[in-house]
Amino acid sequence: MKRLAPRQREALVGDLLDQGMLEDVDGLLATALLAEEIEPAQLAQMRVRRFRVLPDRAQGAAHIAALLRARGVTAEFLLDEGLVVGEGLIPDVAAPVAMIGTAEKGFLTLELVARAAGGHASMPPASTAAGRLARAIRRLEAQPVPARLVAPVRELFDVAGRHMSLGRRLIFANLWLFERLVLRRLAKAPGTNAAIRTTAAVTVLRAGEKDNALPTEARALVNLRILPGESLSGVTARVRQALGDPAVAVTPQLAFEPSAVASTGSPGYRVVAATVREVCPDAVVAPGLMVAGTDSRHYLAVAEAAYRFLPLRLGPEGVSRIHGVNERIAVASFAEVIAFYARLLLRANA
Repeated sequence: MKRLAPRQREALVGDLLDQGMLEDVDGLLATALLAEEIEPAQLAQMRVRRFRVLPDRAQGAAHIAALLRARGVTAEFLLDEGLVVGEGLIPDVAAPVAMIGTAEKGFLTLELVARAAGGHASMPPASTAAGRLARAIRRLEAQPVPARLVAPVRELFDVAGRHMSLGRRLIFANLWLFERLVLRRLAKAPGTNAAIRTTAAVTVLRAGEKDNALPTEARALVNLRILPGESLSGVTARVRQALGDPAVAVTPQLAFEPSAVASTGSPGYRVVAATVREVCPDAVVAPGLMVAGTDSRHYLAVAEAAYRFLPLRLGPEGVSRIHGVNERIAVASFAEVIAFYARLLLRANA
């Protein structure tokens, strides 16, 4: 979303402004510019046949993955959008931290429905459909899934912890002793809490249309992001138990399992990490967990490993602009994005 006041325009000189610029647009523009600059002979040497962009992101990814499967294509590794080069995102680490997502949380939307007889609002019963659903949601929110450190998060703190002050280095070097303390600290902020547990967020509520009539049913959508190592069926069963009311119907909607954790010792990871170090020599390179969803899930059947990384420098303010007002990146940062993809192609095909 763009919203520029006149006094802000001078501050944005040297920035690229567009909706989606911090998610997909920068990578798309970088590869498009790259395709124009690389000679056809170089593309042939790299075994790159074609750059193709489809108008519908979700459907396009599914169609491309299906086509690759039909042709029997297997990729050594897949690189999708994902984590960034964080500046000031990891406390007590002065250097930027380039986080390469080696796993992605699963996705599950559950529809909750409570029903009642309805009637006139002047004569309400002891329990209404809306009230019943509200109580069930309250019980769900009061029982979060227990926190734990999955492999990508442990590896992130193992690497980043070496660049922290002595006290924190000792903590992250001895998680066998301090894990509970670390989990309590991470649970205090939404961003870090999302990395240590399966989360549940009520995103849609619907009940009734008139102020003087009791609704016969109340509906809610709950969006869950599932840690690697857990399953759709297990999380659904846990939600039903937490709701504490068998009369509240639970129906799964859109869903996909958490990804497997890709190895940090694979050739693909080494290629990505080495390219990051070349383009961003001041950055600490570490694995990490992608808490949002990417299109990489469509390609898991045709890629030996999937990594999620966007070579973009972002601080706390930049992260807050993702999908927000005045979404933009600096031209200098965009130049690094282009350089990264160019050198990645050359390195992967060396």
